[in-house]
Amino acid sequence: MTAKAAATRLVEFDDSGLETWCDDERFEVVQERIAQYAAATNDPIDAHLAGKVASPIFGIVPVFEAMMMPVIDVAPMDIFGRVVHGEQDFHFHRAILPGDRLVSRAKATGYTSRSNGTAITILVECRTEEGELVNEQYLTAFFRNIDAGKTVGAGAPAHKFDENLRAQDPVAVVPQHVDLDQTFRYAPASGDPVPLHLDKQVAEDAGLPGIIAHGLCTMAFASWAVLTEVAGSDAHRLRRFAVRFAKMVFPGDDLETRIWKVGSAGGMSTYAFETVRGEDVVLSDGLAEIAD
Repeated sequence: MTAKAAATRLVEFDDSGLETWCDDERFEVVQERIAQYAAATNDPIDAHLAGKVASPIFGIVPVFEAMMMPVIDVAPMDIFGRVVHGEQDFHFHRAILPGDRLVSRAKATGYTSRSNGTAITILVECRTEEGELVNEQYLTAFFRNIDAGKTVGAGAPAHKFDENLRAQDPVAVVPQHVDLDQTFRYAPASGDPVPLHLDKQVAEDAGLPGIIAHGLCTMAFASWAVLTEVAGSDAHRLRRFAVRFAKMVFPGDDLETRIWKVGSAGGMSTYAFETVRGEDVVLSDGLAEIAD
């Protein structure tokens, strides 16, 4: 990348687009789609593979169409070539089940300007048709080298990794492998057709060494590592699951998810985690809250 391409650009964002819910998006959950998503993320949990209950990160599937709509209301279209998924934070009220008819909506709650870019925070709500809240999701859309000139509105809840945890051994270390065909299985299962994950030429034209894995696929890897090691493989117990997408992951990568116990209170246990590729941290600031 040239110095000119990396230069920060001052761009005015549209504050009138904040706190405005997008139109409802509807999604009917079927057992086969739950099973497909589990298989596409190498999930070893039998209930997920059988489609009896959705794996936690399947929660992105019903909201996929809604989640990015509010970004268009705030950021100008000509900078979307610089956007990356910065963070994702799920707050679960209950697990998704086959037969659920879900209604999702999203809104931008604020944006934060930093020296290396601007992050827009999106809040997504997913409910049943009857109005029962299934999950809430916070995601950040980060525009590299874009300066909005100010910070406005509310950001996402914090989930920073406590570096003091490194003084103790993790309670679990889970080795994982990204298959060479992972992205081609994940794309249809998730409904994410972005060509950076599927077309080598498109990825190379974007300055990448090749196609990259979906960040939410890597997050799904981390979720089943946490569930199997510290939650009895029970998705119903997971209350929160958050990460920051720190580095790109590629097909063929060998990963490792490391989990630390933070503490327990009020019938809830909290864990910190990260996913690494060798010395590179690819998922950072991982936080999981699990009902005891």
